[in-house]
Amino acid sequence: MRIDLTDTTASHINKALVQGRRAIGSPAVGMVLTMVIVTDEENAHDALKAAEQAAQEHPSRTLVVIKRPSRTTRRRTTSRVDAEVRVGSDAGSGEAVLLRLFGEAAEHADSVVLPLLLPDAPVVVWWPADAPDVPAKDPLGALAQRRITDAYAVDRPLERLATRAGSYAPGDTDLAWTRLTPWRSMLAAALDQARARVTSAVVESEADNPSAELLARWFADRLRVPVERVVTDGPVVTAVRLRTPEGDILIDRPEGAVARLSIPGQPTRVLALKVRTTAELIAEELRRLDPDEAYAAALRAEVKAPRAKAVPAKAPTAKAPTAKAPTAKAAAAKARSAKAGPVPPQRAHQHENQEKDDV
Repeated sequence: MRIDLTDTTASHINKALVQGRRAIGSPAVGMVLTMVIVTDEENAHDALKAAEQAAQEHPSRTLVVIKRPSRTTRRRTTSRVDAEVRVGSDAGSGEAVLLRLFGEAAEHADSVVLPLLLPDAPVVVWWPADAPDVPAKDPLGALAQRRITDAYAVDRPLERLATRAGSYAPGDTDLAWTRLTPWRSMLAAALDQARARVTSAVVESEADNPSAELLARWFADRLRVPVERVVTDGPVVTAVRLRTPEGDILIDRPEGAVARLSIPGQPTRVLALKVRTTAELIAEELRRLDPDEAYAAALRAEVKAPRAKAVPAKAPTAKAPTAKAPTAKAAAAKARSAKAGPVPPQRAHQHENQEKDDV
């Protein structure tokens, strides 16, 4: 069920939610949290779809905040709030409200969102694209127990990670870190089986990959060993190598959803290591809302700058010797010789010496 409201208020939106629940025969509120998505019109559809899929595991009220502030100071847009309320099958397992804020209302989004939060329920704020430099000090971020960003959505992800390290507050997290959960689980299990001392580590990935950078920093923090970043053609993280005195522990995933795990003294195994969807990542983040201390430690760790992976050079091919082309002066002398006819015997020696001088 969908209800469109134009130039509305939070009170009318709450009434529309109650009306929608009664119309579908579910007057009780069965949501466990409030998910606030701050995005633009371009990314709103995909973000809401991912939130609805995650709501199948965590029933929630989803508030999508789409800001449309005034473009110029001379001509200010009238302050207005338009809403689209979705209940029932149109909102997955929860409720969804698309809030389009115009003019001055866009500058005070927290005052619009606050009356729509579920009482006595956790609040999670997610920025699918552009996020503030300090999420905890953002007016909407200050309302949440969990603040989710995504370093993949920015132009310079490694610089953004450096900013996050300086502004981290308990409750902050990033989907670039969430994408590493299968890698970290498999590597921890491999170390338990190998029972070997790690002397160094290598992380291979495409250039400017934030997940690879966080994984390298995690190694530096937890293992206290030198970590090297190697740039490959990708996609995403392609290989992780832990060097030990007994041999290398290697997880290699050049492409696709299958990786190979190699442990010294054991046969090579095939692992399922697919690239997960955004909905799966959001669902994982909603399982635990307490501070992620491992993410905080990885953010603050330091590793060396990545280097490009060496490509084997091609062996030089032998070239057949080529005859030296005659100079223009020599060619002219030869032409003069042919025009003059046969050279008399008494002048043959003199003619030969002149040709040598010409060349």
